[in-house]
Amino acid sequence: MHFKKEFLDKLIAAKKIVFFTGAGISAESGIATFRGKDGIWNKMKPEELANFDAFMRNPQLVWEWYQHRRDIVNKAKPNAGHIAIAELENYFDVTVVTQNIDNLHRRAGSKKIFELHGNIERNFCINCHTYYNSAEITLNDKTPACEKCGALVRPDVVWFGEMLPQEEFSEGERAAEWSDICFVVGTSAVVYPAAYIPISAKKAGAYLVEINIEPTELSSLAHCSIFGEAGVILPQILEEVKKIKYVN
Repeated sequence: MHFKKEFLDKLIAAKKIVFFTGAGISAESGIATFRGKDGIWNKMKPEELANFDAFMRNPQLVWEWYQHRRDIVNKAKPNAGHIAIAELENYFDVTVVTQNIDNLHRRAGSKKIFELHGNIERNFCINCHTYYNSAEITLNDKTPACEKCGALVRPDVVWFGEMLPQEEFSEGERAAEWSDICFVVGTSAVVYPAAYIPISAKKAGAYLVEINIEPTELSSLAHCSIFGEAGVILPQILEEVKKIKYVN
């Protein structure tokens, strides 16, 4: 692939890079997106499963759904895009700000990650907020309960109507504002407030690069749009970086 000279020049000068990632990069690992033609919410109603009231009405149903999603995530593997992002830490100060809950960035080796929508491998008590990892949770025909206080345990994901974890969002936004290049990967960036991350980066002077399989609402704001699969494009960018750093 031939990259724009302006983009390559920015790579040469860059020190801090942020990757703002969404469901598209996970889809390349076999995890369904939420809003595509085969998206999760085309099959299930969010109001029945992904909000606190629904959980309190029927916690067993919600847990069975998330256990099914966990099984899918556990079978998935980080793809070449995830791995390229992790390897770019050898050349830049890299921060990942992700809307994904699948933990694939961490499994690929990325170190600095801010998870805006939680992590499906974590759970917490709705009363005392004791945390449990997925290995500690079994259903056995009943809803998991906290060992300390007996209250319900829920997945540590952001449901509809809930606020994003403020520290994760603030730190992610700060990283974006300090970045030299902000890559937007596998997301249409239309879900707010998460979508403020690339906007904040651009307003602060970062070079905004979009990597998506097709144009999005963000395309008109990006300095550079590269259309194709992240698992193809990001390894090629990594190879360009290796050439640049080797030469310099």
